[in-house]
Amino acid sequence: MQTILGASGQIALELARELKRGYTDDIRLVSRHPQKINASDTLFAANLLDAQQTQKAVNGSDTVYFTAGLPPDSALWERQFPTMLENALQATRSAGAKFVYFDNTYMYPQNDVPQTEETRFAPRGRKGNVRALMANRVLDEMQRGDIPVLIGRAPEFYGPEKTQSFTNALIIDRLKQHKRPRVPVRDDTRRTLIWTPDASRALALLGNTPEAFGQTWHLPCCDERLTYQQFVTLACEIFGQKADYAVPGKLAFAATALFSQGAREMWELLPRYDADNLFDSTKFRQRFPEFAVTAYRQGLENIRHEWNSKTYKTA
Repeated sequence: MQTILGASGQIALELARELKRGYTDDIRLVSRHPQKINASDTLFAANLLDAQQTQKAVNGSDTVYFTAGLPPDSALWERQFPTMLENALQATRSAGAKFVYFDNTYMYPQNDVPQTEETRFAPRGRKGNVRALMANRVLDEMQRGDIPVLIGRAPEFYGPEKTQSFTNALIIDRLKQHKRPRVPVRDDTRRTLIWTPDASRALALLGNTPEAFGQTWHLPCCDERLTYQQFVTLACEIFGQKADYAVPGKLAFAATALFSQGAREMWELLPRYDADNLFDSTKFRQRFPEFAVTAYRQGLENIRHEWNSKTYKTA
């Protein structure tokens, strides 16, 4: 049985689809209020802050995927994320299962140096410190060697359905609402964005490749690395809208942060948008050369098609 902890987000949704499509019918979805993604899924309601509930959720598993997410609230991350991870690791060890940790890049330096699996952590801000703490805890477990462990790390998302990211919120969701997109800080730096279905497909592949364990993997991304100016222009073209957008700077975010929790939570991440983001997934692509990465045009066309289909159905 393959179990997904934190089964309510977009990564978990696509992961469950991919596991069913290519690997197993025996999938357990765990969250506070899980819902079936595949007809054959088993549901288990559990709070990952509760060690006993987490243990019961994991019992009988062969592989455990940690894809749990929290709202972008630094205090909440500090209070809950490390406990959730610790409970998941302890339960997985007790079950004798393999552990697949889905990670992000918040702990990396916020500069234009290419990021590889060997990049040293240099967190800035509360959320970056939490993610560094968690990643180091998983690396310690990997080094301990009691159970097989791997890390699959992804940069910022863009994608369909419930995908949550600043790119989706500021650009794609605003285009869906026929509003002017917004680009944080500057539009001329190169971005590395991962298409969420690609991230989930890659995570499923790693979790079902025995020799992938004991390692950190950068999940595969399109190597075009468009600037936001190029990305927004392409998105506007695909959505059939004028290529027009705003570029609020740091002072604008500082002013908004006075009355907006969302802007306050984004503040510590703004330096990431001030430099090229060069996330390198060469290691994965060399090991899995047959893996097809979604190009930005195709991804954006998929989002537009999905959105148009929903619009037509509800019209």
